[in-house]
Amino acid sequence: MAEKTSPYGFRYIGARRRTKEDPRFVTGRGRYAADIQLPGMLHVAIVASPYPSARIRSIATAEALALPGVRYVLTGAELCAAVDALYVGVDAPKVKRYPLADGLVRYAGEWVVAVVAETRAIAEDAVELVEVDYEPLPHLVDPEDAARPGAVLVHPEHGTNVLYHRKFVWGAVDEAFENADHRLAFRARWGRSATVPIETFVAVAQWDAGNEILDIWASIQMPKFPDQLARALRLPGNSVRVHFDVDVGGSYGVKRGIKHTLLVSYLAMKLRAPVRFLEDRLENMRGGDMHGPDRIFDMQVAFDADGTIRAWKIKALDDVGAYAGRSPLQLGKPVSAICGPYRIPAVEYEPTSVMTHKTPQEAVRGFGQAPTNFAMECTIDRVARHLGMDRLELRRKNLIRKEEFPYRIPSGTTYDSGDYHTVLDKALKAADYEGLVRRRDEARRAGRLAGIGVSTCLEPSGGNSSFEPLFNPKNETTTWMDSCLVRVDLNGAITGVFGTSSSGQGHQTLVSTVVGEVLERDPSGIRVIAADSLNALPSNSPVGSRMAIMLGGAAAGAARKIRDTLVRIGAHNLGLAESAVTYRDGDVFDTLHPEKRMTWDQLVEVAHRKFHKMPPDLEPGLQAKFVWEVPTGGTLPTEDGQVQMYPCYSFETHVVYVEIDPDTGKPVLQRYVVGHDCGVMINPDIVHGMTYGGVAHGVGAALYEKFAFSGEGQLLSGTFMDYLIPSALEVPEISIVDHCTPSPLTTFGQKGSGEAGYLGGPAAIACAINDALDPIGTAIAETPMSHLALWGLIRAARAKPTMKDAA
Repeated sequence: MAEKTSPYGFRYIGARRRTKEDPRFVTGRGRYAADIQLPGMLHVAIVASPYPSARIRSIATAEALALPGVRYVLTGAELCAAVDALYVGVDAPKVKRYPLADGLVRYAGEWVVAVVAETRAIAEDAVELVEVDYEPLPHLVDPEDAARPGAVLVHPEHGTNVLYHRKFVWGAVDEAFENADHRLAFRARWGRSATVPIETFVAVAQWDAGNEILDIWASIQMPKFPDQLARALRLPGNSVRVHFDVDVGGSYGVKRGIKHTLLVSYLAMKLRAPVRFLEDRLENMRGGDMHGPDRIFDMQVAFDADGTIRAWKIKALDDVGAYAGRSPLQLGKPVSAICGPYRIPAVEYEPTSVMTHKTPQEAVRGFGQAPTNFAMECTIDRVARHLGMDRLELRRKNLIRKEEFPYRIPSGTTYDSGDYHTVLDKALKAADYEGLVRRRDEARRAGRLAGIGVSTCLEPSGGNSSFEPLFNPKNETTTWMDSCLVRVDLNGAITGVFGTSSSGQGHQTLVSTVVGEVLERDPSGIRVIAADSLNALPSNSPVGSRMAIMLGGAAAGAARKIRDTLVRIGAHNLGLAESAVTYRDGDVFDTLHPEKRMTWDQLVEVAHRKFHKMPPDLEPGLQAKFVWEVPTGGTLPTEDGQVQMYPCYSFETHVVYVEIDPDTGKPVLQRYVVGHDCGVMINPDIVHGMTYGGVAHGVGAALYEKFAFSGEGQLLSGTFMDYLIPSALEVPEISIVDHCTPSPLTTFGQKGSGEAGYLGGPAAIACAINDALDPIGTAIAETPMSHLALWGLIRAARAKPTMKDAA
C-alpha cells in the first residue's frame, strides 16, 4: 500500500501505512491462547448449576473419577479453601467470588465442579457422571425487586443486594428545576448485552516446580491481571509469569477471565501438569461472566422555553448479576462526562449497583458510557419534541463552544479540547441532511415509517481509574501509568517493548510509528514485542481507550531519551555544545556545517563499543524506558465526588436514516454517517477500523442483542440463534468524516478512539427509530428496539382512535 502524507505535518504519524499486525493475521499466522499446545496438557469441562439459587447438599464424584482418562474432579469446597477470593471493585468484602461455587449457587450456569481429563471430550463425558444434589432456594431477577428492603438476598452475609449507592449533587440542581420554564421526566432502559468475540475465553497454565514459576497463556484484556492472580493463589508476584505475546481474538472489555485462569492455575499446580480450559459458546455466554450493563435510567430535565437546559437528574439502577468484579465501577465512568457535550451547569446523579440471580457483568466497551449517552441523547430529543424545536438547533444551542475549552463540568472534570459544532456540521453535510429530510418526508407521504437520528456524544479516553477511589474510598489508587522500553542494538536495529496483551488495537503499529517519528527512522524496520509479566514494565492494559495516549506517550518518552543520548554522543565527539548540533534522520551534525557529522551507525557503535568516546556520566549501551503517568491524574476525589477522571475527550456525531416496515416492525438502516474527532490519529486505518466495528456493535446493542432471562432465572439466549448479532445484511454502509482538534495534554495531540462508534451509535439509532414512530404517536426508550418490540408498538398505535398526520 502506498504511503500517504500525514495531514498533521508529521513524518509518520497520521500517514496511512500498512499496520505491523496485518501480515500475520492475513496469512493466518496469528498465535492465540488456543494454539498453545504443551506436552501432557490436560483439559477442563465444567459442571454448571441448573438453578439460579440453590444450596449444594452433596456432590458425588466417584463415577466420574472412574471414567478412563479422567485425572481429577475439583469441587468448590476444595478450591475455596486453597485460594483467596477474587477482587471486588467496591467495598463489599463479604461478597466473595471464587471460580467454583461452595455451598450456594447464585445463578443458573454458575460453575460447581471442574472435571479434568486427558481430552476435552472425556472431560465432557465425565461431567455427565457427576451427581450434585441441590436444594432450590428463592431467587430474583428483577433489579428493582432486588433493591427493595426485605428482598431475597443473593449474598445473605452482605445483608443487602445493593453493592453501591450514592447521590451526587453538583451545582444548584433544585433551584434550576424550580426556576425552569419546563420539566420532563421519563424512563429509559438499556438491555443486557455485551461484546461477543468469535474467540471465547481460553486459559492455559503450567507450573514449573523447579523454578517455582507459574506460566500463563490467556486471552486476556484486564488491568493488573498477574497481580490479582498471584494474590488469589497466595503466591509472590514474581512466581506468576503471564505471557502477553499471544493474540487475543477480540475483546472490547469482556476478556477478563480471572476466574478461568485461577481455576486452571490451581489445577496445574496440584496435578503437576499443564491444564487448559477453552470455553464452549454456552459456557461463555451463560457462565463466563461476560455480560454487559443492564441498566434502568430515570431521567429528569429542567429547561427553558428557548431550549436552554438548566439541569438534569439521572438515576441509574444497574443489575450486575450475582457477583461483583469491576462491574459496579461501570456506573462511575459516566461521572466523567455526566453532562455529555453540553453546557449543563447543574447535575444530580444517583447510581445504584444491585445484585440479582443472573450471570455476572463484566466490563464492556465504553465501560458504561454508551448506556448513559443513550439516555442523555433520548433526553435531548424529548426536550426538542416537547418544545416543538428542531433537534439540531437545540443541540447547537447547548453544545459547548470551541472557544470555551478547556471546559470544566459540574462533576469536576475538565474537557481538554473540542470543536463540536464543526464536527456536527461536517457530518450533516456528508449525510446530505436536507436530502435525508426530503427523503424521510416522501417516505412518510407514501405511508412508510421513516426517521432521522442524530447523536452528539463524548468518548472519555486515557482513563486513570479515578472511579475506583470515587466508588471505594478505601482504594486510594491515583495512577494508572503505562510504560515502554526502547532499545537500539549494535547493528542499529530498534526494538520497542511493552507489557500487555493486544486484542486488535494495533499496539505494534502504535509503538513503531511513534518511535519512528521521534527517532526519524522508518517504522517498518522497528520491531515491537510484548514482554511477559516478569520482564515487562508497568502497564494497566488497553482499557478505557487509553493506549494511543498512554502507550503512545510512553513510547515517545523512551524514544526521546534515546535521541537525547545520541545528541550527547554526537556533540561530544564533534567537539560541540549540544545546542550547536542538529539531529536529523538518526544522524547528528554541526548545525552551521552539516558536512561535519556522525551517522546513525557511528553513534550506535560508540554507545555499544567505544566507551572511550562516550561523554562523561553516560552509561554504555543504548536503551531507555519511560513510565508515563496519566495526564491530569494523580489526585483523589473531593468529598462531594468531584474528580478529574479522564484526561482526553473525543467527540462523535452520528447521523442515521431508518425506515421501519409498518407490517413487520423490521427496521432497516439506510444511511449512516459518523463525524469523529479523536485529535491526531496515529494510524487512521486503525482508528477507522475501530469505528466501523464500534458502529456495528452499536447496531447490535440498539436493535438485536440481549441476554434475556426467564422469570425462572434461566438464560434464554445462550446461542447465536437467540442472541442475535448483526451481520453484513444488517450493518449499513458507514461513512466516516474525520476532524482533528488536538489535545493539549498528549504528546502528539492524540486522544483515545477504541470505543468510537459504539458510544454514540445506539443513541442515534434510538433517535431515528423514535423519529420514525413519532407520526403514529408512539415511542420507545428501551434497547434492544427489536422487530417484535416495534411491531407491538405499531400495532398498539394503530389501535388508537386517532393518529397524527404523517405529513
